[in-house]
Amino acid sequence: MAAPAPSAGTQKRSWLVRTREPRFAAALLIPSVIVVFGIVLYPILRTLYTSFFTVDTPFPGTYPFVGLENYGKIITDPAVWAAIGRTAYFTLLSTALEIGLGIGLALLLNAKLRLRWLFRAIVVLPWALPTVVNAQMWRFILNSQYGALNALLTQLHIIGSYQSWLGSPFLALNMVTMADVWKNTSLVAFFLLAGLQTISSDLHEAAVVDGASPWQRFWRITMPLLKSSILVVLVLRTIEAFKVFDIIYIMTRGGPANGTQSIAYFTYVRAFSDENFGYGSALAYLIVIVILVLAAFYIRALRSSAANEI
Repeated sequence: MAAPAPSAGTQKRSWLVRTREPRFAAALLIPSVIVVFGIVLYPILRTLYTSFFTVDTPFPGTYPFVGLENYGKIITDPAVWAAIGRTAYFTLLSTALEIGLGIGLALLLNAKLRLRWLFRAIVVLPWALPTVVNAQMWRFILNSQYGALNALLTQLHIIGSYQSWLGSPFLALNMVTMADVWKNTSLVAFFLLAGLQTISSDLHEAAVVDGASPWQRFWRITMPLLKSSILVVLVLRTIEAFKVFDIIYIMTRGGPANGTQSIAYFTYVRAFSDENFGYGSALAYLIVIVILVLAAFYIRALRSSAANEI
């Protein structure tokens, strides 16, 4: 027996439900869209617009249009290239150390040890500290007069007198890098720990039966299967390191002699200290372009890695 056809009233109610649900969903999304536009999209578009003008005040007004002149100044400004060089050094060194130390720490946290949960809780503490607190702490540790590092090294007779760790440009840059590595290595370790836990223990047990040493198991089993996790961490940490600003602002203010001035801090100085907002906006877009290039390169590497695993 065939089912009775729905009445006209039932069909109308069903149509109303189908049309009301998308409208209701759109209404719920409107506040989020407004917030995203106000916090993200509008500043991006406004910065792009400002980069084509000579703007020397944060207040609205009429400013001379200079086209691509600000971008041309970036290419010929030696201070920009010096800041990019320092940023590249900081990015490469900090990322390499964080991944190297993170792999070792992840292997340790993945081992079957007593109180493993306690070790994991302790390791996460440096990353849990706000960057401002971390930077200020290291500033006290590295103080040339009463810093803990000087006291420790002199008592161990490693150095004969107190050193000014933040007093020379290159040494200060390395000290800032060390502070960044101390904070972010734990984050890298936990990312890699998640990758380690996806590796089946049967593979290592079979390798042990075949007589493989721990070093051979690490290079031939762990590292190939951990490659995707390492690439993900490499993407995140490279982008974050290239944008470094806050830890430099707290520890050195870009000094001494601009020795720790990253491209992000250099942009801040040109835009807000020198009140050259047009030039600062162009510099900000330079950072965005570099980050997009890095992201595209890493995404391609991730896709190639995933394709090889399949």
